[in-house]
Amino acid sequence: MAQLQQANLGNRLLRALAPDDFLALQPALRPEDMAVRQILIAPKTKIETAYFVEAGIVSVTNDGARGRVEIGLIGREGLVGAAPVLLGDDRTPYTHFVQAPGYMLSIDARVLLGVVEARPAMRLVLLRYIHTHFAQTAQTAFANARGNTPMRLARWLLMYQDRSDGDAVMVTHEFMSLMLGVERPGVTAALRRLERDGFVRKHRGLVEIIDREGLLDLAGDSYGTAEAEYDRLIGGFGAGIRSNLVASS
Repeated sequence: MAQLQQANLGNRLLRALAPDDFLALQPALRPEDMAVRQILIAPKTKIETAYFVEAGIVSVTNDGARGRVEIGLIGREGLVGAAPVLLGDDRTPYTHFVQAPGYMLSIDARVLLGVVEARPAMRLVLLRYIHTHFAQTAQTAFANARGNTPMRLARWLLMYQDRSDGDAVMVTHEFMSLMLGVERPGVTAALRRLERDGFVRKHRGLVEIIDREGLLDLAGDSYGTAEAEYDRLIGGFGAGIRSNLVASS
């Protein structure tokens, strides 16, 4: 297998590491494919492996007796399993599963923790990422409490686009309903509004984003805080968010 080159990686966390810190991780990183619906971390089970996403999207969901609701998204900006592994736990109450296929670099959780404990600069980068992911979860709570379905859908589409290439969101109405915790008729009505306003174009099995600025206006304060925090603390997220969000952070 060819040796991984830091500059060629898609994962922004790995690219943000000091070269010596990356070299300390490099031998333990294993390239793997990510398949749709693949469960990377199951709730309340010991976490043996963490995953740096190179391409694709992972959903973090809270699963209860009344259904599943998405509380977070992780793409090439992140590390799946970061919070429990680096904050002294070995499990999480939440499900982490692949929403959009791609590939990742996996690493034994025990090995990752050992390397991080010996390298304070690496630990700082990864703890900063955990902070940004907590900010994303807080924004999700804000959106769910204060936003209507079109606003929440606009935010979700923006977050999906941030973590993918191009403007196509490969998703069905049923899946959006599940992720937003909204009945399918509500998602359908919200999509119709976004299409009527010229923000998106619906196709079978996908939604095409054609006016990102319009989605940003609709999402309002529900989107941008976590992204600006990532850009401020780690860098590399600012390409898709408004410059005034980054400047105000």
